[in-house]
Amino acid sequence: MKTLAQIRSQLLAREFNLSQHASMRALERGISNIEIREAGANASVVEEYPDDKYGPTWLLLGFTSAGRPLHMQVSIVDDPLVKLVTIYEPDPDRWWGHTDRR
Repeated sequence: MKTLAQIRSQLLAREFNLSQHASMRALERGISNIEIREAGANASVVEEYPDDKYGPTWLLLGFTSAGRPLHMQVSIVDDPLVKLVTIYEPDPDRWWGHTDRR
C-alpha cells in the first residue's frame, strides 16, 4: 500500500490518472489538473475505505493555491500511477469544516 507521502508526491509530479467517473466530474466541476496537483501536495486523509469496490481507497482533502478545498478519493494500491476515483468540492451542507460528515 502507498503512504500519504508517496501519494502527495505523485499527485504533485502529475503521476496520476483519473477514472472515467473522476474525469467527467472534474470537467463538470471545473477542476483542472493544476488544481489536482496543488491540492494533492498538501492533502490529508479524511476517511479510509479498506473494502471499497475499487480496492483500498482514501478520501483526501487538499487545498488549491487559491484556497479551493477539494476532496479526492484515491486508490492506495501499489500501482505506478495514483488513480483518482472521484473528485469534488465538499458541500458545506454535507461536511463540517470539509472533514466531518454532518
